[in-house]
This record gives sequence, structure tokens and C-alpha cells, in this order.
Amino acid sequence: MSFLSDESRSWLSRIGELDSAAVAHPESPPAALDRIRAIRMLVAELEKDSATLKSVREARAAGVSWDDIAEAAGLGAPAAKWRWSGTDAEIAMRHEAGRKRSTRPSSVPTDLPGLSVSEAAVKLGVSAQAIYLRVTRGTLRAETVTLPDGRAYKRVFPDEAE
Repeated sequence: MSFLSDESRSWLSRIGELDSAAVAHPESPPAALDRIRAIRMLVAELEKDSATLKSVREARAAGVSWDDIAEAAGLGAPAAKWRWSGTDAEIAMRHEAGRKRSTRPSSVPTDLPGLSVSEAAVKLGVSAQAIYLRVTRGTLRAETVTLPDGRAYKRVFPDEAE
């Protein structure tokens, strides 16, 4: 009895076919994009596959530590516990929350007022620490801008006299 899902086995087979074609015809190997797609689809299927979760649960039932499971999976123990501990519903809820966080914009908006601390440091020819020191001493105006999604940025106004 196989422990992989049908989809995982299918993509694993596809990669095997592409590899065999490359060995049989080294002068014209399968297209690089086909290989990349097949590898990526296999990885995606293996991530969705319940085989890893079942194996982790079997290991935990046998008394295997999270440290050992993490090492086998190439993760840190906290990451392994986050990924695989708890009920199916708890795991799904954590993963959904992680997906929601990952959809938030991660880049700094370009339309914020003033300069960032690092931009101000470059403009004034000093270190970022010197900028913070000037702000603390009141010789440089700065304010924290908080966006609706909760991200906050320190903005500095070097062209304004205090």
C-alpha cells in the first residue's frame, strides 16, 4: 500500500518520464520549463499530501521528539510543531492564518511623507543611530505613520527646523 496520494504519485511518475527522456535523448532533453513545472507540481502535491502528517503522527505516537522530526524534515522544532501539531482543524486554522498574513503587502509604501530613517541618514551623511539620537534630542522632527493594516513606519523630516 502506497503512502503517497494519487496526485503525488502522478507527478513523481511525470518527473521520472522526463528524466528517462533526458537519458534516452541527451541531444534533445525535455524543455527546461516542462521540468521546472513538473518539479514544482510535485513539490506542491507533496506539501498538500497527508502522507507527511500521517508519518509525523505515527512518529509522535512512537515517542519520537519534535527535535528529531524537525531534523528529518529539514525544519526547526518550532516550525515542525507549527506545521504538524494538533488536530486537523487546528492545523488548517493555523495554515489559513499564515496564508492571510502572507497576502499582506510586504513592501514599504512609496507615498509616505518624509524620509525613512535610513534615507535621512544617507541624506545627512550620518548613521541611523545618529538620526535616532537627533530625534530624541529634539533637533530633528520625526513621527510614526501607522497604516490601516497595522504596519507602522518612522518617518523623518530633515528639511524642517525644530
